[in-house]
Amino acid sequence: MRVRATRDALSLRLDGNESPQELRRVIEELPALPLEVEVNGLVGGEALEALLEAARARGLAVTLRPPRGERYVPYTEVVGRTLRSGQRVESPGTVVVLGDVNPGAEVVAGGDVIVVGKLRGLAHAGASGNLDATVWALALEAQQLRIAHLVARAPEEGFKSQGPERARVDGERIVLEPWGRR
Repeated sequence: MRVRATRDALSLRLDGNESPQELRRVIEELPALPLEVEVNGLVGGEALEALLEAARARGLAVTLRPPRGERYVPYTEVVGRTLRSGQRVESPGTVVVLGDVNPGAEVVAGGDVIVVGKLRGLAHAGASGNLDATVWALALEAQQLRIAHLVARAPEEGFKSQGPERARVDGERIVLEPWGRR
């Protein structure tokens, strides 16, 4: 593991030999700056989860970077059921829900959130600070949407979706736009 300071953040380079305990300790000792994590070796899921958990506990933004010269293909988690109130799905990559996300349910993703159904719960895409993340749903009726650090609330009670929509960042606000229809 190697840590170095950049202009806006701390760069943490993992080689695959780090234990979850070692990563937790290092994160606790680092200054409170955003982290850019470059994964160079075969880093286990447990170690990455420990790193993200420790960073989240300190309120640090984390961006995962592919090794230099390689293209990063983010992990996609597929949830094959409807999410009910009180249920929460969280992933460092993209989350695809094959069903509805009911009020009181939450989907938090480092990448995109895609709902093949009605989105009426909370969706947080780009939770690691990714402003390019998007939220897609066949019926986008969420009371609150988040993309990176931005938050949008439903305009009024009784708002109904007019069909498939996508939420994305435009400047410093979240905008909704139709997709898949003319």
